[in-house]
Amino acid sequence: MPEDTFALIAFSLACSVPVVLIGALILRANSNRSLTVSMAVLVLIPTLATLAGIIGVSGLMFTHELQRTAVVLAVVAAVTVPAAILLGREQARKTVWEKQIRDQERAAEKSRRELVAWVSHDLRTPLAGIRAMAEALADGVVSGRDDVAGYAAQIGCETDRLSRMVDDLFEMSKINAGALRLELEPVDLRELIDEVLAANRTTAERARITLRAEQPEHRIMVTASDQALGRVLTNLVSNAIAHTPPGGEVSLSAGTTDGQAWARVDDTGPGISEADLPRIFDVAYRGTAARSPVAADGVPAGSGMGLAIAAGLIQAHHGDITVENRDRGSRFEVRLPLSKN
Repeated sequence: MPEDTFALIAFSLACSVPVVLIGALILRANSNRSLTVSMAVLVLIPTLATLAGIIGVSGLMFTHELQRTAVVLAVVAAVTVPAAILLGREQARKTVWEKQIRDQERAAEKSRRELVAWVSHDLRTPLAGIRAMAEALADGVVSGRDDVAGYAAQIGCETDRLSRMVDDLFEMSKINAGALRLELEPVDLRELIDEVLAANRTTAERARITLRAEQPEHRIMVTASDQALGRVLTNLVSNAIAHTPPGGEVSLSAGTTDGQAWARVDDTGPGISEADLPRIFDVAYRGTAARSPVAADGVPAGSGMGLAIAAGLIQAHHGDITVENRDRGSRFEVRLPLSKN
C-alpha cells in the first residue's frame, strides 16, 4: 500500500510540475504587461495541473471516470477563467487609478515643498526691508521731511507687494484644492482685451515699452468668468512687460480658429530658455535667470505665481494655455471654446 501511494505521488508530481513551471514562465514573461492575462493564467494553472496529474496517474488510459473528471474540470475552467478576466480588468483599472493618485499626491507634495521654500525666501525679502526702514524711522536715523516721506512711500510699496503675494497665495491654494468656483457667462474677448490694455498702459509707459492690440472687427464670444479671464490676460501682459527691455513692444491679439477663440501676448524680450519652457507654468518658478522678484523701471515685481495662476484659471475654463519662443521674444497663447450663444 505505501508503495502504491508513493507511485501515485510520483506520477502526479511528474505530470503536474511541468504544467506549473510552464505557467510560472508565462506569468514571469507577462509580469509587466497585462494583469488580466496573469489572472487567467493563475486560474488555469491548478486546473490544468490537476488534469495532467490525473491523466498521468491513469496511465494515459482515457477511461469513463477520466472523461467525467475532464468534463468537471472543463466546466470549472469555463466558469473561473471569465471571472478571473473580469476581476483582472477591474484590478488593473484600480491599480492604474491608485498609481495615478499616488503620482498626483507626489506631484502635489513636491509643489507644496517648493511653494513653502519660495514663501520662506521671497516673503522674507520685503519684510526685512520694511523692518529696516521702520527701525530707521523709529530710531531717528532718518529725520529730514523728504527722507521720511521717501521711506514711508517705500514701506507702502513693499506692503502692497506683500499684499499681492498673499492674494496670489490664496488664489493658488483655491486652484490646487479644487475649490475654485467661477461664474461663467458670455464674454466678448475683444472688450476684455481693451480693458486689459487700458489697465496696463501706464505700467508699460513707465517701463518705456509700447503696448498695442490687434483685433478683428467682429465680436469673439466665449463662455468665461470676466474677472478670471481678465486676470489671466493681465498676468500674461504683466509678465511680458517685466521681461521686455526698454524700447521693446508687447502686443495683444485675438481671433478664432476651428471653433475656438484665441488670445495671444507677444513680446520682444530675450525669450525663454528651452530648459525653462516645460516648467514655466509651475508655482513660483521664474527660470534660471531670476529666482527673486526685483522691481525695475517702475514695474512692480511679481509674486512668481502669475503664470501658474493663469494656467489654473484657464484649466478651470476647459481651455489651453501654451508658450513658445519666436524669432524675437516669446508668445503666450490662450485657447477657449467659442460661446454657443
